[in-house]
Amino acid sequence: MVYKTMFVDSHCHLEMEVFDADRDTVIARSLDEGLVYILTVGTEARYFGKVLELVEKYPSLYGAIGIHPHNSTDLDEDLIQKIVSSLKHGKIVACGEIGLDFFRDYSPREAQTSAFRRQIELAKEAQVPVIIHSRAAKEDTLIILEEMGDDLWNGVIHCYSYDVSTARRLLDMGFYISIPGTLTYKKNGDQADVVRFVPVDRLLAETDAPFLTPNPFRGKRNEPCQVKLTISRMAEIKKMDVQELASVMCRNFVNLFLPGKEETAG
Repeated sequence: MVYKTMFVDSHCHLEMEVFDADRDTVIARSLDEGLVYILTVGTEARYFGKVLELVEKYPSLYGAIGIHPHNSTDLDEDLIQKIVSSLKHGKIVACGEIGLDFFRDYSPREAQTSAFRRQIELAKEAQVPVIIHSRAAKEDTLIILEEMGDDLWNGVIHCYSYDVSTARRLLDMGFYISIPGTLTYKKNGDQADVVRFVPVDRLLAETDAPFLTPNPFRGKRNEPCQVKLTISRMAEIKKMDVQELASVMCRNFVNLFLPGKEETAG
């Protein structure tokens, strides 16, 4: 079978200030490199407007809106109403990234848990998927997702960093697993094991740009086109053709975020 390569960056932050000087060039380069979808994720209220601006300007860009666990204390009723309003936009396709980060603990854990639960409720009401950030908070994340999983409109674990047994539990709950550029780093055995384990129809790839730049460009600003390096490494691990894997993950992206819509490159 011949596969048409359809690369997707399922999670980045093109709205951030680091792209202000050359954002249009970065996006154009990514499209020239074969990306058919890019999902840009607004994690603070100050970015919501820029996300909306970008998705309205570029047909291949879609957006997500949510409050990052680092900013959990910001989630008041006014901000909740902004999220509710944004989730009604046709090209805002998920609530995220939301979750728990007990590694940095920039917000009190109680505030993180409360904001996480509240935003899951907002996603349910809007019938959109959730994009989950979970770092050093495995058990707490699993407990909340297990408790609140009923009627959840599916979701993805972004920048997956846990082990195979945790991936199994998340897959059983219906989640997709998204792999960032850290897969290309040395000493990534656990992450490679996860890629081997997760079925291809539940995998996504992401850059988290401008962060987590893959090798050989580690240390420089990341951008969406470099998702191809991560997908190439995933294909090596899965013993698959790069084009085949990229095409399957493009379909995964559509199934999760754009159900019922045709692929732009298809």
